[in-house]
Amino acid sequence: MTRTGPEEVFAVERRGGGGSLYAYRVRGLGRGAVVVWIGGRGDEPDRVLTLPEADRRQVPVFRTVRQARMYVSRQGRKLAASGADTLELGRVQHWLEDPVRRHVPTGAVLEAWNFFEDLARGLREVHRLRQGAVHDSAYEKLFGGECAAWTPDEQCAVVELITTGVELWNSCPVVVKPGSSIVVDRGAGPPGV
Repeated sequence: MTRTGPEEVFAVERRGGGGSLYAYRVRGLGRGAVVVWIGGRGDEPDRVLTLPEADRRQVPVFRTVRQARMYVSRQGRKLAASGADTLELGRVQHWLEDPVRRHVPTGAVLEAWNFFEDLARGLREVHRLRQGAVHDSAYEKLFGGECAAWTPDEQCAVVELITTGVELWNSCPVVVKPGSSIVVDRGAGPPGV
C-alpha cells in the first residue's frame, strides 16, 4: 500500500528528513490558527508542516497548542517546546493598509517574512514569493532594525512580498481536524523511530 497522509510525512521526519517540531500560533485578521513548524537540520530550510492531498498540499491547523501536541504525539513525535511563539500577523496587516505613513512593526514584519517563506516551502509554492537582490537588501535592513533606511524600491518589494504572503496564508488549503478522516494502515506496525 502506498502511504499518503501524515504517517508518510512523519516517517520521513523520523528518517532524518527534518528537525524538531514546534507549535506556532498565527493571529491574523482573516485567519488565525496554530500550525506545526519544522526546523531544518543542517543546511535544510525550515518549513511549515503540510500534508499531501491529491495534487496539492494542505496545512493541518489547530485551535490550541495542546491539540497540535496531541496530533504530533499520535504520529510518534513530540513538540520540542511546551508553548508556542506567536506571529501577530494582524499588526502586519494593519501596517499594510498604509505602509508609507504607518510605522513598520519591525519584529512582526520580520517574523511574517520568515513564516511566509516557511509556509511557501511547505506548500511547495516558493515561486509565489519571488525574491531578488532588492529583497536581500531590504531583509538585511529589516533584520538590523533599519527599516527607515529602505529605499523606495526596497519598501515596495517588502510590501509586495508581505502582501503576497498574507494572501498565501489566507488562501492556502487547510485541514482543521487532521487525522479525523485519514485512514492509517495499522497492519504495517509502528514505523521505526
